[in-house]
Amino acid sequence: MINGEDFKKAVENILRVNLGVKEKESVLIINDIPGMDEWHRPLKDVKDTAYRSILAREFYKTVLDLLPQNKIDYLLYYTLGMHGAELPEEIQKTLRCYDVIIGITTYSMSHTIARERACRIGARVASLPGVIPEMFGEGGPFDVDYEALKTETLKICRLLSEGARVLVTNPGGTELYLNLHGRAAVADTGIIHEKGQWGNLPGGEACIAPVEGTVFGKLAVSAGWYPGLEENMVLTFEEGEIIEIQGGGAVGEYLKKILGLGSQDIKLKRRRNCAEFGIGTNPKARRPDNLLEAEKIRGTVHIAVGDSSHIGGIITADIHEDFIVDKPDVYIDDVCILKSGKFSWEV
Repeated sequence: MINGEDFKKAVENILRVNLGVKEKESVLIINDIPGMDEWHRPLKDVKDTAYRSILAREFYKTVLDLLPQNKIDYLLYYTLGMHGAELPEEIQKTLRCYDVIIGITTYSMSHTIARERACRIGARVASLPGVIPEMFGEGGPFDVDYEALKTETLKICRLLSEGARVLVTNPGGTELYLNLHGRAAVADTGIIHEKGQWGNLPGGEACIAPVEGTVFGKLAVSAGWYPGLEENMVLTFEEGEIIEIQGGGAVGEYLKKILGLGSQDIKLKRRRNCAEFGIGTNPKARRPDNLLEAEKIRGTVHIAVGDSSHIGGIITADIHEDFIVDKPDVYIDDVCILKSGKFSWEV
């Protein structure tokens, strides 16, 4: 666990380095707490959410101490059950009243209309879904050289934006083909200084929305590389959407249910859309079982399903769920940029 002084130093770094909070800017800390509809989830999940609420409250108190001249507020709402689920209208209205919004939540608000509307009127938004105290410590994923991180992330974004055909493989059985033609990559560098900017903290990924209907092949997710995943899982894509899930135990069954495999219901079909192809760039990210950190691990790849409209795609959905590929080989237009999780400029 992180001690109080290290935590205060990490929070100050987030305010100054990551968010560039200015004197008199208003700051809102938001946190989702478990409601009765969360009681069906495993006890560990509910406890993690409750512990995160304690973390959010400590974060808020620390920000109050560090920014005594600023307007600092704290907002709670009940958990929404899935990453990308839309926030209630009253919460959306509140978000539009602040310069800086920091979400210390269990479920991500990045791919939501609420976040987009707040950014449109100038708010800077940092989303920390699933964040845990250990991330704030020395040597953790927040403790990075952000200029070096930015340089490499932008380099990978250029490769993705200029490319078209992508092949991803790994020893676990991944063989996935994607088309990026005409799409622009997005850099999540951890630096959120300009009006309307948003991103995850910790930062460290280059991501892009594949062309809808073009992704096909198999995505193998290894045990331990998704929260609660105790056996390997394979997701099969055809014409840009998941059509089959093999293995995965309880996680696999849960995903089959929320994705409605085989259903022609438009809401469920949108959930199955291949929404994102991302490459991690954070050299201090290490945890495989925490999606916020795992998708940032330098040299990993992540594939998301659901909403792509907030990163350049055209599909709107009520979820955005990421899956990590460890030790990948990645080819863009037949040129290898990643080999067993190492970039071509260091292999």
